[in-house]
Amino acid sequence: MKAFKLEKKSKIESGFKAPDQYFESFSKNVMQNLLKSEPKVVSIFQKRKSFFMIAAAILIFAMLVPILYNTTDTTELDTATLENYLSIQSNINQYDLMSALDFEDINNINTTAVLEDKTIEDMLASNPDLEQLLNEKE
Repeated sequence: MKAFKLEKKSKIESGFKAPDQYFESFSKNVMQNLLKSEPKVVSIFQKRKSFFMIAAAILIFAMLVPILYNTTDTTELDTATLENYLSIQSNINQYDLMSALDFEDINNINTTAVLEDKTIEDMLASNPDLEQLLNEKE
């Protein structure tokens, strides 16, 4: 193999050359270009506007869920609904109802239920099991 000597071979010239008197006028050209173009200022809020809107919507929805959930109160039943439910359910008899009621509930029923004598007579007259009802009372 031949020996390669750097000192004797011609060197490859660079392909980059600066124009004549480039560095003398460089600072003046840079200052002129800086004055021409001012950067556009974009605020953070405008750039992330959709993100803030999504976060606000989620926050509003999260605050409304408990309010909407608590507006439907199913604990209070009207008497007609309760009577219809009890009349449809065939597996509930009077003994089951009596065992489920407390002494205070029974007293409240007796004090709030005011029946006229005519209503009681009509009910006893229309009921064919009059003897059974009288025996249960004793």
